[in-house]
Amino acid sequence: MAQIPNLDNSPLNFGSLREQSQRELLSILKRIRGSKCMVIDPKLGGSLSLLIQTSLLRENGVELRHISADPVQTDCSKVIYLVRPQLNLTKLISSNIQNDISKGVQREYFVYFVPRRTVACEKIFEDEKVHHLLTFGEYPLYVMPLDEDVLSFELDLAYKECQVEGDTSSLWHVAKGIHKMEFSFGVIPNIKAKGKASTKVAEILNTLHVEEPVSTSDMVVPEINTLILLDREVDMVTPMCSPLTYEGLLDEILQINNGAVEVDAGVMVAQQEGKKIKVPLNSSDKLYKEIRDLHFEVVVQVLRQKTTSMQQDYADIKSTSQSVSELKDFVKKMNSIPEITRHINLAQHLQTFTCKPSFHGRLDIEQTILEAQNYEICLEYIEEMIHKQESLINVLRLLVLFSITNSGLPKKNFDYLRREILHSYGFEHMVTLYNLEKAGLFKKQESKSNWSTIAKALQLIVEDVANPNDIAYIFSGYAPLSIRIVQHAIRSGWRSVEEIIKLLPGPQLDIKRGGYSNSSTSETMHGGGQSNADRLAVGRRSLTLVVFIGGVTFAEIAALRFLSSQVGLGYDFIVAATKIVSGTSLLETMVSNGS
Repeated sequence: MAQIPNLDNSPLNFGSLREQSQRELLSILKRIRGSKCMVIDPKLGGSLSLLIQTSLLRENGVELRHISADPVQTDCSKVIYLVRPQLNLTKLISSNIQNDISKGVQREYFVYFVPRRTVACEKIFEDEKVHHLLTFGEYPLYVMPLDEDVLSFELDLAYKECQVEGDTSSLWHVAKGIHKMEFSFGVIPNIKAKGKASTKVAEILNTLHVEEPVSTSDMVVPEINTLILLDREVDMVTPMCSPLTYEGLLDEILQINNGAVEVDAGVMVAQQEGKKIKVPLNSSDKLYKEIRDLHFEVVVQVLRQKTTSMQQDYADIKSTSQSVSELKDFVKKMNSIPEITRHINLAQHLQTFTCKPSFHGRLDIEQTILEAQNYEICLEYIEEMIHKQESLINVLRLLVLFSITNSGLPKKNFDYLRREILHSYGFEHMVTLYNLEKAGLFKKQESKSNWSTIAKALQLIVEDVANPNDIAYIFSGYAPLSIRIVQHAIRSGWRSVEEIIKLLPGPQLDIKRGGYSNSSTSETMHGGGQSNADRLAVGRRSLTLVVFIGGVTFAEIAALRFLSSQVGLGYDFIVAATKIVSGTSLLETMVSNGS
């Protein structure tokens, strides 16, 4: 199965976005004649694997390499560096070039920054005395499709940069990516934003709207009706919880990267231990599309039913004479066997983790924290994890969950747990704890917690149910706060829950933009109900783009897909995020590695 997802069923023409990015990359390569070696940073390599086939690069005379401290091994006289504008990568390029010079190797060097060049990076090239040897350019890859309904700005560190380092450059990148989409799909007339970063993106978007107006003369109705911008900071509870959907568990246990998981070959094929294989996971796999957002218990039942049905069909075909059309139908069903086998193997592997008492113990303690029921039991559980030296990330996830829902820890508990973590995991983690404090994820309690008020008002704790009638099925009883905010935004606006929304971090914004003319004015949009854009779009479902600044989890994507499948809602969702994240990946950016 191809790792590049099929985008034919996207609510918008994502195929055109991908084709434009492909054309822009191929145009860069064609301008540099002859054979060339393209050196990319590994993070960018994952993104490109979802954008363009390696064979297409080879057809254009390109050798592919990953950037590293080692010299570039190639016979090509032209070397193209395709990198994000990060200082460490700039230093690696300088080191590579200086190595060539010391060995008397003569080459032409090109540096293309993704998505744009920065003064800071060029200054390093000047300091390293290689600037005069370089030809610079930009590859404007601001946003890319990961699947039929998911877009990524591919900004791995956006959350940490904004929350800890005070670097807001990623916000311009997000606004530019949305603005670029507006040239294809029309000016988005309604914007709702919650959080400091989100309101800033909305402001930048309006500035871009003035500086580079999108021509709307040919469009009767914009394709995207509403843009909802949400800061990750507004809901840091959801990523810290353990999702129970199939896709959520695959990410939690195996880590989904660029639409694929890497597993030991023995998981998928018997007698092949020791080797790793990559398993693509996207909508092109029809079975995966059907089961990815279901509760894992339901997935196991579905796979069992499909296997039983196939066995029955096989028995019928052996025992009775069949018409040609019936044989054809059976053969068609047989074609799905590789898909069924793939997911049975993956599900079986996941069960080796989900069957452990420790897994269920963790779910119970998460639920206890969310329900704010037994303060002491939760702290004792976390303390015991520290003393057993369980994974630091697992400890921090529970600690952060506890700290957020309790508005911090009493000074005595805060000081004690902080000291215990440093003794158990090493004093280099003073930096880790500082980062968490700076982001407001682990702090001393200074005021009474609003969590119970928020949870009650937004109905975040719902009776545990695997077969869903509410988005709470994703966590077996907890409805993601972020998605409850989205539900209110599209149903009646935030007016009805304004006092609750104000209890969450950051300001909020509710504006209407000139969507049908070249007007660049924006006005505050009061009240709820249908907007003019909704009424104009008679005969089609409204399309809402939900952008998570700081990352989105697979659980939240599943919840939005569930909402759009509800009869009578009348909304389809597209999800965009700085990156697909989990509690683990978010906290890993905060953890000091001691170097």
